[in-house]
Amino acid sequence: MRFFLVFLAFVPALLARPFTVAAYNVENLFDVDGIAVYDEYQPSAYTPAHLRTKLDHIAQVVARIGDAGRGPDIILFAEIEVDRTPESRVDDQAAFLRRYAGTTFEKMLTAPLTPEEAGLPAEAWLLKAFADRGLTGYTAIAGSDSPATNHEDGHPRAIKCVVFTRFPVKAVRQHPIPNARNILEILLDVDGCPLTVFANHWKSGAGDPATEKIRLADARVLRSRLDEILQADPHADIVIGGDFNSQYNQKQRYPAMKETGLNDVLHSQGNVRAIHGAQHDLYNLWFELPADQRGSDVYHGEWGTLIQLIVSRGLYDYRGVQYVDHSFGVAKFAGLNMAADGTPRRWTFDGPAGDGCSDHFPVYARFVTVADNAPGRWLTLSRPADGTAPAEAPRVAYATIDLGKTALTAAQIPAGANLRDGSFNGKLFRVESRAIAGPRLAVTFQGGDYDVYVPDPALREQLRAAWRDGASVRFYGELGQYRGRWQFVVRDASWVK
Repeated sequence: MRFFLVFLAFVPALLARPFTVAAYNVENLFDVDGIAVYDEYQPSAYTPAHLRTKLDHIAQVVARIGDAGRGPDIILFAEIEVDRTPESRVDDQAAFLRRYAGTTFEKMLTAPLTPEEAGLPAEAWLLKAFADRGLTGYTAIAGSDSPATNHEDGHPRAIKCVVFTRFPVKAVRQHPIPNARNILEILLDVDGCPLTVFANHWKSGAGDPATEKIRLADARVLRSRLDEILQADPHADIVIGGDFNSQYNQKQRYPAMKETGLNDVLHSQGNVRAIHGAQHDLYNLWFELPADQRGSDVYHGEWGTLIQLIVSRGLYDYRGVQYVDHSFGVAKFAGLNMAADGTPRRWTFDGPAGDGCSDHFPVYARFVTVADNAPGRWLTLSRPADGTAPAEAPRVAYATIDLGKTALTAAQIPAGANLRDGSFNGKLFRVESRAIAGPRLAVTFQGGDYDVYVPDPALREQLRAAWRDGASVRFYGELGQYRGRWQFVVRDASWVK
């Protein structure tokens, strides 16, 4: 079977009901063909059981976005593996799903895989997992990043963008980017109205001026294509999304960068009324949220906005597809993709089948079609954003967590439970124990030895002085693993008693 890049899937018109668009970085969804660029996804570390867990958790997250249990109608995925066994791609997705309708992805990934099944690309497995969970009607369009060629810097192409859509696909264009993933452009038919979506995954390293040069190239390619579309129709309906590896306020957050790809070249901005004029044609939906709630990923205790949805002026007029005012949100669900401290519950290989979801929360927005055919009339706004963007990022409010309600005590841990099977990762514990002698901060808890990592250097040194060999210690810690060592992470001074 061969997995196609373009397939015209015709589904019934959705009768002008609201629909949802989401952008989701799934943190390296890899297949199990035994060939992987990244070391952690080699067969010795990444098994069919790991893929089974990742698929299950992604499907659970997606099912909670948009209409209950149905999932978004358009999903812009980032970090899906470039298939390194293209001979096993699937040409006819509907036939593929019919062929395996009598089984489930869990059963397939529990029993020994046939060579054909082992070679299935990650997006085919995701389609199957979605279908098994009732998330049906999707066509998958994959980036054409070739495993046969490396990036310009010599690194192999490992991951790509993929779009899942329930709407008919009218055209697909691929835009190669130096040292980054192809930008995927898809023209959709939404209730007879054209909608163009762009799936992006720009070069990583948001705060690095060296990698910003590559993101400038990403932005120039995308901006050039947007100019072509908007020159032909200034009110064209366009949704731009994905992982930009840039902050929505990249220019303000990193003032040392003389030019930024997102703000200076692409011209993403936050004054929604400005798109009524000729100077600005894009609006970044992050500006709909209060500044202290803008965040979908965390780095060194600061919230980031690498995942974004950006819309064109045409989505605010009364023709074709229209944005639903203030429908933008961050999809975070306690106990599923959100850890006890409110941050993303990222993927981990711990335990026999791994656990967690992704280091990014998905973002989403709602849209509807309108029949007014009045591109000169603008959507009434309830709380129009003026483009205000603070330079400082909001920090994770670790000190405000109700530790008494959130953290597990030794008495609450079920008898015989294995804290290292992966199911407890990201959970908070109240640790009462004794320090272990040695250069590391470490304790014994529930019969095992655990490092204690403290990101704050001043607090770390304070604990080194207080926790003499064998000293009694009491603290709250987030369970995790780093380079094969189990640890409790103390995120804030308020977590130490």
